[in-house]
Parts: sequence; C-alpha cells; structure tokens
Amino acid sequence: MAFSNTYDTTNPGSAVSNREDLTDALTILAPQETAVLSLSPKTKAKATSHDWTVDTLSAPSLTPVAEGTDVTVFADKFANRARLANYVTERQRSYMVSKRQQAVESVGPAKLAQAEMKAIKELKRDIEITLLGVQDRALEDGTGTASQCRGLGDWIDSAGPSDVPAAFRTPAGSIHASGAFTETVMNTIITSIYRVNGNVNNLTLVADTALRRIVSDFALSSGSTDTVYRQIQQQAGDKTVRLQVEMYESDHGIVQIVNMNPDCAPDTTNKDYGYFINFDYIAVADLIPLGSTPSPDLGAGARGWVDWTGTLEVLHPGAFGKISVVA
Repeated sequence: MAFSNTYDTTNPGSAVSNREDLTDALTILAPQETAVLSLSPKTKAKATSHDWTVDTLSAPSLTPVAEGTDVTVFADKFANRARLANYVTERQRSYMVSKRQQAVESVGPAKLAQAEMKAIKELKRDIEITLLGVQDRALEDGTGTASQCRGLGDWIDSAGPSDVPAAFRTPAGSIHASGAFTETVMNTIITSIYRVNGNVNNLTLVADTALRRIVSDFALSSGSTDTVYRQIQQQAGDKTVRLQVEMYESDHGIVQIVNMNPDCAPDTTNKDYGYFINFDYIAVADLIPLGSTPSPDLGAGARGWVDWTGTLEVLHPGAFGKISVVA
C-alpha cells in the first residue's frame, strides 16, 4: 500500500507541505588572506610606467693618502645610479543581482551589497596573485597585449631581469632553487640579504604550506646531517604542544613567518614557494585605487564592477630572498 513520504515534493502528497530547513549561515570555502597586499606600504603611481632610482656606494678603500698630495682626480658620485621601472596593470571584477533576487529574502543575504563585497574579495586575490607572481612586465601594444606588472618572483632573479643592472640584482646566495631547504640554507639566505644592505633586517617570510611545515620542523631538529633532535620544555600543566615557528631569530636578522594564500602562490602544485620580504623596500603603487563603479540598470537589475590599476614597486631587488623548491 502507498504511504506518506518525505522525498517526493513534485507530486501530490505529504512531502509538498514539509518546511524547508535552511540556516542563515553562509560559508565561503576559499583562502581570503592577502598578506603581501595587506602588509605592503601604499604609494601613488602617476603614469603607466612607474619608475624609481637606485644607487650604491663605492667599495671601501684601504689606500692611504700621502701628506701634501693634491687632489687631481674627482669622482662622479652619481655615475652608478640606475632607474628601475614597472608597468601598471588593471584588474577588474563585475557583479550583478536581478530585481527579484534583490527583493526576496535570502541567506547571506544574496543582495547587491553582498555581491559587491564578494567581488572586492575576489579582486584583492587577483591583486595578490599578481604581486606574488613570476611573470615579467609587459607594455600594452593596443593589439591585444594588456599591460602587465612584473611580479615579485621575477624581480628576485640573480641573472635578471635584463633591464635591472647587475649591481642591483638579487645575489644568487639569496635564492634557493635546488636541493633540500634546511635551517642552514635559511640562515645563508638571511646572511646574503644582510651583506647587501648591512642592516640587521626585520624580514617577513611569506611561505606556502609545504615550506611553512619545513620551517616549523626547525623547532624539532638541528637540520644538519647529525640528526640531533632538540628538546622542548613547557610547563607541566600546559596541555598544548607548540611546535609552530612564527618568529625566527638569526645572527643577521629576525624573520616573521606568515602564511601565503595558497590560491595565489606561484606554484600551487608543489606548494613550496616563499619570499623573504623587507617591507621597507617594497610598495604597492596605485594609479587608480581600488573602487566600485555602478552600471546603469537596463531592466534586469542592479550591476556594476570593482577595479584597480597599479603596480608593484621593488625599491631594491637585493633586499629580498626567494625559495622556489624545498626538496
């Protein structure tokens, strides 16, 4: 015989009168943090090519000067200056909501303000992946090639880029591109960065997940071939074992470790990228700040777009380090 059921809501029967159970909670399951965009100072770009100058000091001299010697040779103190540049790039996200959707009750809710906010979050991730990227800069040519800014991964290159004079490129010792990443390697990079500017740097290591786990393991072992394991002492009543490394103190600088947005990482397969960043030498330059523009409603409903035009300013590539492989 037939009996009442809960699953058939399309035909006559008891199921058509069952109430919907839909909570007011809305979950967005995607990484939203944008560490480099958030931590970088902000400056203003005034042209599609954003330029800045760099200089260096001559090497120290041990040559003494004899008494009574006249000065006959005069040095041009600006001979070593160079100009670096990055092109601006434009990023855009659109949004729309129908008139009926704007009128009905919905979870979230799903209305114009929420659509605009979601577009802003997506746009910030677009900017973050651009800043972290390994792409070279490109000049718009009017025939399909859009303007592109050089990402941090391409700035940190001991062999280039070609428009960066050799004296201002990142030293090879500041880049780890092969072999296992160990605590010794990390200290070597920090020391290499120190040798460029002579400052005990306050660095930030923006690390993807695989790299972050390796750095956390520095708390357990010495990282050398002797396989010596470190002892960790905690209060007896503490029920939490803390093995996370958030701050690393070395001879030549203090490194704060923060998570890279895994969706914005240059290598989402191996998850091993990381950048040593001194935020005194980096900035995000806005030509057109992030903003929202409503579009005329042609009858279907409210719509608009959010956009940003800007670039990455790397004041001196030698102040940075890079990890592109961990094993």
